[in-house]
Amino acid sequence: MSCVFHGLHMSKTMTLQLSAAEIAKQAREASHIMQSATAQQKTKALNAIYHALLKHKLDILAANELDLKAARAEVEAGKLSSSLVKRLDLSSGGGDKYISMAAGVLDVDKLEDPTGKITYAKKLDENLELYRVSCPIGVLLIIFEARPEVVVQISALAIKSGNVVILKGGKEAHYSNAKLFEVLQAALATTSLPKDAVQLVESREDINALLSMDRYIDLVIPRGSKQLVQFIQGNTRIPVLGHADGICTVYVDKSADISKSIHVIVDSKTNYPAACNAAETLLIHASAVPRLLYPIATALLSSNVTLHCDSTSYTFLTATPTQQITSALQRNKIVVAGPDAYDTEFLDLDIAVKIVDNFQDAIIHINCHGSKHTEVIITEDKDAAEIFMNSVDAAGVYWNASSRFADGFRYGFGAEIGVSTNKTHARGPVGLEGLVIYKYRLFGDGQGAGDFGTDKKAYLHSDIVGNEKYFMAD
Repeated sequence: MSCVFHGLHMSKTMTLQLSAAEIAKQAREASHIMQSATAQQKTKALNAIYHALLKHKLDILAANELDLKAARAEVEAGKLSSSLVKRLDLSSGGGDKYISMAAGVLDVDKLEDPTGKITYAKKLDENLELYRVSCPIGVLLIIFEARPEVVVQISALAIKSGNVVILKGGKEAHYSNAKLFEVLQAALATTSLPKDAVQLVESREDINALLSMDRYIDLVIPRGSKQLVQFIQGNTRIPVLGHADGICTVYVDKSADISKSIHVIVDSKTNYPAACNAAETLLIHASAVPRLLYPIATALLSSNVTLHCDSTSYTFLTATPTQQITSALQRNKIVVAGPDAYDTEFLDLDIAVKIVDNFQDAIIHINCHGSKHTEVIITEDKDAAEIFMNSVDAAGVYWNASSRFADGFRYGFGAEIGVSTNKTHARGPVGLEGLVIYKYRLFGDGQGAGDFGTDKKAYLHSDIVGNEKYFMAD
């Protein structure tokens, strides 16, 4: 299958002629240059990409239409969901989506450069000064869903943080990804940064090969299903940043305010049910059940949420059912929770409901069944909130606020490359700061470690404050 538009020939096999090993090697070589890229070089590169996206808009949308045509046929055949077509479409919103994609590159450029930041500075001796300085990680392998705009977003974040990125998008966005990759590399070729700072692979075989190349690749970031993330984690020695599940819980404590409870719970569940930061479990303190369970259940049912109830909550709701509860029971919108309900990421308008006897039981349940993503407590008791936030093991712990706030844009990061439940250098929504590590710079004047010790010189270990004499910033 092939097509021609605006003088450009594209075929199903046009994008990649190199092997996975050659791509990885090129990426590593490019990373050596990117390590020392200045803020000015990055800005020029990002601006070149922005203008290239505007210049080649028609070509990119023509490629996108090829993907949309194929996806619509798959939807008609019952092989794809219609929501995937919406995610694929770069021309949706009357073209606003494309404009936003391009403008997002400039938004990333406006963010503070995360590299070259001094996080530790000590004077070990006269003319012997130590600095801990943020620097790029190196080569990133990022696997993501069939959303072509992610090619641009991730590439911009990688360039801004001084990293090289190897991209693998969903196969449904094949033509869109290929064309965007071509445009991005061509734009970089007009700058002083290496065009190989952005790479693209297309097959699962490529990914399988790259997962063994820890010599060239420093970090893998999988964005996708639980199965994908677990496969990556189990098949590579390369560090993996990501999360397999988003089982987020809202706990309603005994002192919870009714209006806050309803608003936070409904928003956490219904604002975007398919997101990893949507609530999947609702815990309610036993003493709050008579006051809160009916109004909370009513609000969720009014939003078309199905309640998967434990025996206590089911019995309470069905003992003296209102007309709405009776209707919900008849429509199977209130059901008895299955054995796996509290370990399920529904990603839909479903929520598992459980009554807990006390505050400590809620914490135990969350630490046992949660996915360490985002957990919420609704309470008017400040001390209870503090204990909850200290005791719950999660990347995000919230007091009287929706779990849907767990997002890099909402955190003010400017952009997000993914969400991590790891306990490594980055946790929670990962923005630019999660794409850097650090190195130690020691500036001396001929000293040796043997010069220090008993009956010799003593280390000063004094803080360095102000303008650092030796640090060579951009």
